[in-house]
Amino acid sequence: MAERTSSGLLTMMLEPTPAVAMTLPAEVREKLAELELELSEGDITQKGYEKKRGKLLAPYIPQIQGVDPSLQIDNRIQSSSQAVLPGSKHNKSRAANTRDERFRSDLHTEAVQAALAKYKERKMPMPSKRRSVLVQSSVEACTPPDTSSASEDEGSLRRQGRLATSTPYQGHGHPAVEHWFNRVIQGSSTSSSASSTSSHPGGRSVTTTTNTTAHAALNANAAATALADLMAHTQLDNHSAPPDVTGLSERSSLHAERPQVASVRGVSRGHNHHTSVMETADGCEGRGDGSLNLMDGVPVNSRVSSKIQQLLNTLKRPKRPPLREFFVDDFEELLGVQHPDPNQPKPEGQQMSALEGEPLGVVNKWPPSLPAALQRWGTTQPKSPCLTGLDNSGKPVYTLTYGKLWTRSQKLAYTLLNKLSTRNEPLLMPGDRVALVFPNNDPVMFMVAFYGCLLAELVPVPIEVPLTRKDAGSQQIGFLLGSCGVTLALTTDACQKGLPKAQTGEVATFKGWPRLLWFVTDGKHVVKPPKDWYPPIREASNDIAYIEYKTSKEGSTMGITVSHSAMLDHCHALTQACGYTEAETITNVLDFKREAGLWHGVLTSVMNRMHVISIPYSLMKVNPLSWIQKVHTYKARVAVVKSRDMHWSLLAQRDQRDISLSSLRMLIVADGANPWSISSCDAFLNVFQARGLRPEVICPCASSSEAMTVAIRRPPEMGVPPPGKAVLSMGGLSHSVIRVDTEEKLSVLTVQDVGQVMPGALVCVVRVEGTPYICQTDEVGEICVSSGSTGVAYYGLPGMTKNVFETIPVLSSGLPISDRPFTRTSLLGFVGPDSLVFVVGKMDGLMVVSGRRHNADDVVATALAVEPMKFVYRGRIAVFSVSVLHDERIVVVAEQRPDASEEDSFQWMSRVLQAIDSIHQVGVYCLALVPANTLPKAPLGGIHISETKQRFLEGALHPCNVLMCPHTCVTNLPKPRQKQPEVSPASMIVGNLVAGKRIAQACGRDVAQLEDNEQFLYIQDVLQWRAQATPDHPLFLVLNAKGTVASTASCLQLHKRAERVAAALMGRLNTGDHVALVYPPGIDLIATFYGCLYAGCVPVTVRPPHPQNLATTLPTVKMIVEVSKSVCILTTQAIMKLLKSKEAAAAVDIKSWPMVLDTDDLPRKKSPQMYKPPTPEMLAYLDFSVSTTGILAGVKMSHAATSALCRSIKLQCELYPSRQIAICLDPYCGLGFALWCLCSVYSGHQSILVPPLELESNASLWLGAVSQYKVRVTFCSYSVMEMCTKGLGSQTEALRLRNVNLSCVRTCMVVAEERPRIALTQSFSKIFKDLGLSPRAVSTTFGCRVNVAICLQPNRLGKLAEQGTAGPDPTTVYVDMRALRHDRVRLVERGSPHSLPLMESGKILPGVKVIIANTETKGPLGDSHLGEIWVSSPHNATGYYTVYGEEALHADHFNTKLSFGDTQSVWARTGYLGFLRRTELTDASGERHDALYVVGSLDETLELRGMRYHPIDIETSVIRSHKSIAECAVFTWTNLLVVVVELEGSEQEALDLVALVTNVVLEEHYLIVGVVVVVDPGVIPINSRGEKQRMHLRDGFLADQLDPIYVAYNM
Repeated sequence: MAERTSSGLLTMMLEPTPAVAMTLPAEVREKLAELELELSEGDITQKGYEKKRGKLLAPYIPQIQGVDPSLQIDNRIQSSSQAVLPGSKHNKSRAANTRDERFRSDLHTEAVQAALAKYKERKMPMPSKRRSVLVQSSVEACTPPDTSSASEDEGSLRRQGRLATSTPYQGHGHPAVEHWFNRVIQGSSTSSSASSTSSHPGGRSVTTTTNTTAHAALNANAAATALADLMAHTQLDNHSAPPDVTGLSERSSLHAERPQVASVRGVSRGHNHHTSVMETADGCEGRGDGSLNLMDGVPVNSRVSSKIQQLLNTLKRPKRPPLREFFVDDFEELLGVQHPDPNQPKPEGQQMSALEGEPLGVVNKWPPSLPAALQRWGTTQPKSPCLTGLDNSGKPVYTLTYGKLWTRSQKLAYTLLNKLSTRNEPLLMPGDRVALVFPNNDPVMFMVAFYGCLLAELVPVPIEVPLTRKDAGSQQIGFLLGSCGVTLALTTDACQKGLPKAQTGEVATFKGWPRLLWFVTDGKHVVKPPKDWYPPIREASNDIAYIEYKTSKEGSTMGITVSHSAMLDHCHALTQACGYTEAETITNVLDFKREAGLWHGVLTSVMNRMHVISIPYSLMKVNPLSWIQKVHTYKARVAVVKSRDMHWSLLAQRDQRDISLSSLRMLIVADGANPWSISSCDAFLNVFQARGLRPEVICPCASSSEAMTVAIRRPPEMGVPPPGKAVLSMGGLSHSVIRVDTEEKLSVLTVQDVGQVMPGALVCVVRVEGTPYICQTDEVGEICVSSGSTGVAYYGLPGMTKNVFETIPVLSSGLPISDRPFTRTSLLGFVGPDSLVFVVGKMDGLMVVSGRRHNADDVVATALAVEPMKFVYRGRIAVFSVSVLHDERIVVVAEQRPDASEEDSFQWMSRVLQAIDSIHQVGVYCLALVPANTLPKAPLGGIHISETKQRFLEGALHPCNVLMCPHTCVTNLPKPRQKQPEVSPASMIVGNLVAGKRIAQACGRDVAQLEDNEQFLYIQDVLQWRAQATPDHPLFLVLNAKGTVASTASCLQLHKRAERVAAALMGRLNTGDHVALVYPPGIDLIATFYGCLYAGCVPVTVRPPHPQNLATTLPTVKMIVEVSKSVCILTTQAIMKLLKSKEAAAAVDIKSWPMVLDTDDLPRKKSPQMYKPPTPEMLAYLDFSVSTTGILAGVKMSHAATSALCRSIKLQCELYPSRQIAICLDPYCGLGFALWCLCSVYSGHQSILVPPLELESNASLWLGAVSQYKVRVTFCSYSVMEMCTKGLGSQTEALRLRNVNLSCVRTCMVVAEERPRIALTQSFSKIFKDLGLSPRAVSTTFGCRVNVAICLQPNRLGKLAEQGTAGPDPTTVYVDMRALRHDRVRLVERGSPHSLPLMESGKILPGVKVIIANTETKGPLGDSHLGEIWVSSPHNATGYYTVYGEEALHADHFNTKLSFGDTQSVWARTGYLGFLRRTELTDASGERHDALYVVGSLDETLELRGMRYHPIDIETSVIRSHKSIAECAVFTWTNLLVVVVELEGSEQEALDLVALVTNVVLEEHYLIVGVVVVVDPGVIPINSRGEKQRMHLRDGFLADQLDPIYVAYNM
């Protein structure tokens, strides 16, 4: 490799060592070449190929082994470096004729391999995918890419050619070799054969192997490889030494000395390198252990854990040296600014001067315009052939003569001007634009139409034929036609029949297109003009001649206007540059509608009366040799092709023995400006030199739609300097600096010149960004041209026109270089020696990542050089950049072959990433593989890049494999926050006072002053009193699913039922025993609750198990019963049966239930006497609930707290016996329990109870009841609200017809223990506004475990409420989300970036005091800080009744004191973060109203990068990122952020979500997502209050129980 690389870099034509070349006889070389071809064509199997090749080479192997030590080193290097690559058992050397592909130089392939060899195979975690997704993607992909459409830009033909590379190393006789390979590939650490290889680019690799047989085998094999290598090079060389085309002859003398030097130097370098490899290997092992420590206490047996472990290992070493961290104060989270590297190369040359082309020669008989030329030849040489069209078999269909072209164009011109009219007005006036829609296989009709328009002084706008209503990019073409004011489209009869039709039979209107009239230009539709009519033939003017379309990088389509004089000048310049002469024959393979195909094949040809043979794309796909055959048949002097056409013909050429290219004097390579065209040119020459092709006729040219032809290599007879090549450092190019590279580097780009500037043109190179300063001589910039033959403008876009067509390049002094305006060509390049122009890329493919420039084509080439290529299609790779977090990020998309396995594809993907990283020193953000044939196609082959990018960003690409690497390429995240050295709470207070901020505290109304005639301390006494005072007063009304009353209870009825229960318990239980009440929502639950109090027992309400879901619901029941130490279970007969059923036995141990009593048929007996608790501080009931973090917590409520709670709610909601309230809540815990079981008894109002479960069968049940009973106050939960918005959103009209009217509702309160869900409450208000719901009615409440009711419904506040202010609801504020991460509250305007709307959680209840405290120092905080909400009130719970599993942790939750300030008061910690804000509103007493905002649970916050994140904020962003994400939950796992999304839609879309989720979290939260898990709807667990159970989800994920559709591990 050392030898090949060093020499190869100077010229691509490698000269083998003469001694060895001689050892292979010519006929053997020929046979080998034929074998290679058979294999590439698929005519012979791999096995047969190896066998025959082995036979041919066998006699020569020993000979070669003795030849030349440097060669052996060379090949051992190659084999060992390849051995390190997993799975790459393919020999790269092969016959030169298959040295193919447009994007390829062998050199590049070798560089990639050497780069990959440097990587120790890092084990990356493979994404896991559900089988259905696998199957589906492969089934879809099994339709082979259609060869009819453009699927194979490089495609269908290349596929057979690829096989030529797969020559496995080991002959069949060496099993030992195979063994050696596997050892290296797996990189196993138990080195039984002690083999360790390391390859160094340019140096030899040291191979220590104790396994001698393997070594010997490898040597023999290396010899065979050497031979093949050699053979590849000898064949370049059937004719003496190739001409030195570098034009730099002194280089070739270096050729010979170099190899030895390299190999000697390599040995020593290799030794050092070897030791360093060993060291890093040890280092890796150490690191592996370290990372395991992260997982202490976590079961690491699951597949998930091991994958995350692998992921952590790939992320272990930071890409950059750690920066000095500091705390960025407040919110200015500075995104890392990329500082330029001080060592980066800078241009050192002088400023370049403008380069002038030779003057345009004066020709006497030159026609004054193109129509004049047509008229001349049409009348003086009517028989001379102008254009020959071919069919798909390559037969000439029709030859258009100049006479015919002239008369048919005249007819069309006359018809267009005189025979098309609307309301007696001619349809078209001179200067109008007309669309030309002609298929690619009908050049004749196109030419007639084009010249017909010119003669009629109309402006032709040639466009592609739209195949479907939604072609890629077709909408943009429509915009172009609309902006050009096109009303008429010309087409052929056949084409018109093939267009998609509407029902009326007319041509369908395409998406985004204006209404067009379609006119068929075939003979029968045009009219012969009268004898006295002649088309006006004028001199070329500055009027528009035609408009050529061009698609920009973003996908928008512009029309470039070309004037008559520019068109004429361009023809003149091309004629002079190419030396065209009258009546020459030219073969055109390009698209004749635009660019070089139009300029040479339609315009300049007519100027010079040339004969064009037009080869359609469809013929090229069937027969790639067709153009060469036509050159031979017609003895064409010139051929215009793309490098793709040369490459295709290479693969097919062996069938043709008898073709000669000796007639060619010019082979114009239209995309010679593509840096990778050089290898096609070289390979083509190597093969066809034998068929008469002279090396000097290959003429690459550079052009762009805006500037037309910029430079072209002149034909040899013009006496121009010899062509040149440059080998440039990619590192230098990424900084826009030209550095001719030394041979040791891997990352080089070899480019050929595109010849000299066009005649009459002035060319300079300017800086790409900012003011167009002229570049220095060793700097790459955008080439600009000033000449009379460039485009004039973008039609209808004056601003862009000024930037592109009227650039004034300036010198460093600030003076313009010339007084003529220049046109930017969008080509990036420089001017080399001999005034040759070199192009290294295009603006369209330019990606600027962290200030360095990369070319998309170069990245494609690197990806293609990664072997084995058999998993993806060669010509179907798209590379583009997307902007994420203020920088460009590189995305690579490729089409995967249907037969590629997941493992293989993943292997290939990870190696592509490594190769690009090594060669371009840039990270790939996302690499996606899509099923075969799914990428949008450009009209003539190739991929429609902008459309692909659009689909990627919209999540419509549907990849089957994705690898995201945000960790490696996002290097501009804000610095992690470091907490300030502990500030004492005292100085915080002082700081707040100095800043004029008040300490954040607030309280509800004072209870003591309010007269309250309830003299009762115990709730059960209230019930007895009501049963005597108002026995028949209705307290409860329970509704069933039909909306009818299921049961009711008056004061007396409830009291009697409670007595019966008490009587049943008193004999069996002792006072103070705990009793579990397992009932469905209803009166039974309430009655047994009071029965327990009457009997002196402590009730515990428990949600009954769900009969259809015992496995998950019954264990919770069992747990509560056990944890609460209940000695008895009261329940109904049905549930009692369920608890003891067979199904229950599968879920829990049913033998360990305590005593179970059913209360369905209790005897009517009165208890002897009621139990009177000795003190109100005694325990009244236990309230058990599962928190969102999955912890089961029971709190103790004393009698005093119970009464205080009821009193507070009564005062706040103004509840009296005459009131009715509707409650749609679960009655088992928290505020739901209090409202359902306690408040009615205490305040005497009637409660209409709606069990939330019934809403599943009748969504309108709750709202129907509210309307029917004209309820003013109602309570619900978020899950109920969601059921109503989802279930009734579209049915408001039907509800109105059923007379549902919600105008009675004054307050609808959502009971929650979380941040208010603004989006949900707003959409609820909006939907039911039509039914009379007041927008101000919906409000929220807040409670938690330590105090179940802290805030409830803001009463009508002061004046503002009466006036109904026009502003947004006064209780909503917008805070800066970035500040919130630093525990600060900064109010911002609505709609400002990073703003987060927060809604006040309700008005603080009477008797409740709230303060905001610092979570760590426990000191009081100021108004502008986020802290923990602490609460003090008479109805605080008195403590936890054993938090299951966390008793010790929570001891201070109920009695904690501030560390500074008021250190005496006792507070309870809520565990929620929030802040207080004094509003402008006043409450009834005239006080200013303090609003409490709850931000989220402290337990759920994620500490990432030193900042505090609330899961809900990340989840909201994620749900917004794609329409198919139904729900989302996030959690962290070993410092990785895991995002779980529920996919509502087809599983095809699963992988689209990965990139979108990663993007949105990066953009909005500055976080890198570690793992994206896509699951089915309903997988994210939700508790009865509708809150996500993120910790349960996390446990399920780690235990591998989620059955995900896809899991992506972001590198």
